[in-house]
Order: sequence, then C-alpha cells, then structure tokens
Amino acid sequence: VQLQASGGGLVQPGGSLRLSCAASGSIFSIDYMGWYRQAPGKQRELVARITSRGSTNYADSVKGRFTISRDNVMSVSLQMNNLKPEDTALYYCNAQIRSTSVIASDYWGQGTEVTVSS
Repeated sequence: VQLQASGGGLVQPGGSLRLSCAASGSIFSIDYMGWYRQAPGKQRELVARITSRGSTNYADSVKGRFTISRDNVMSVSLQMNNLKPEDTALYYCNAQIRSTSVIASDYWGQGTEVTVSS
C-alpha cells in the first residue's frame, strides 16, 4: 500500500493551496484519510481527517479555512484557504487502511512542503 501526496508549494499569506493524497495497492477498504503537519521544532499534529462515512474533524487552528473532501474512495484533497505563515510545515498524508475486513494498518505518505511567506 502506498500513499502518494502532491500539491505543496510556496504561497503568500492569504493565498490558497490544494493538497491531494491517493492510496494505491492491495486495499480492502479505507477507514479514514487525513493530513498531519510538522513545523520545524514542533510535534506532528493532526490537521484534518475524513472517515469513510464522510465525518470530518479539524484542528482548531484551521477551522473555517481548510476543507477536507473525498475525491473518490481512494483519494482525498485538502483545500487550504487564507493561509497564514504559521501554516508553514511539512504536510503528511495519513490513512488507516484495511487489507482484509479485520486487518487494519496505519500508513503515511511522503511529506509535501507548504511554505507561506511574503
């Protein structure tokens, strides 16, 4: 199983970026997919997550600015609007994926860098 992330980059404060993450491989089902981020010198934190049923949760710091959505059963996107310098971090896609109906594992994609700077 692999998670392929894309969409990071450099943007000015107030700008927007869209991150995408696609899962591939031997997958029975996906319980949830989401994004974490880690800024230099800080712990990795959950940014947003969406379950297979469409339930979402967000970090307080991004509520009202970021939106996570499912593109299809194997991929999600994170629309980031009104970006702030404090959103600068390495963003990681994360998913809990089942290889069978009873075996679930946690997977991580490679980090994609988001830099918000003027």
